[in-house]
Amino acid sequence: MSTPTEKERSMFERIFDVAIALAEEGGYDNVRQRDVAARAGVALGTLYKRFRSKEDILSAALARETERLERKLEKGPVKGDTAEDRLVAFYSLLTRALVRRPHFARAVLRAMASGQPEVARHVVAYQGRMNGLIIAALRGVGSLSYGDAAAVPPTEREQTLALLLQQNWFASLIGWSAGLHNQADILEHVRTAARLYLKAMDMEAREQTRAAKAAAAASR
Repeated sequence: MSTPTEKERSMFERIFDVAIALAEEGGYDNVRQRDVAARAGVALGTLYKRFRSKEDILSAALARETERLERKLEKGPVKGDTAEDRLVAFYSLLTRALVRRPHFARAVLRAMASGQPEVARHVVAYQGRMNGLIIAALRGVGSLSYGDAAAVPPTEREQTLALLLQQNWFASLIGWSAGLHNQADILEHVRTAARLYLKAMDMEAREQTRAAKAAAAASR
């Protein structure tokens, strides 16, 4: 999509705010494009031109919320003495922000998992921002901007860890949505996953170092 104008950005903000409010009032089924357009003061045809479905709107709203979190963390990064502690602190902030609006959370989870083609671009944007935030927590900085990523590109290890943690967290949220887990359970799942992933990756790195040293010694 082309870069939106100031007027378009203002329209998108209204659309997202209305969609979130409707979801909080009555869940996923309460978000209807006609109602979103009416409350946001946008012509229905204009809304359809920009967003093909309510899944499109809800997933875009989540991407917007993640961008806001990114700006917040730029001002005050999560704290923790270890990578594991910082990752859990980050996911604690993220989970709390989402589940405090349970109807919206369930609606957006359903939208993200819908498989609608138009949702893909928002999922990609969301995952990209999340990867940056997770890697930033791993490194102990506020957020990983595009400039940071260019200066010190994420390693394969960092990208793998971010992907695995995103998958683990999303699965836990699905369980929460179904009433199987509470917020504390989600964070415990994240902590356990982070500990195991970090340990496994450290062991793999040490093994690679030993193998490299052994190969160098054998070639002498």
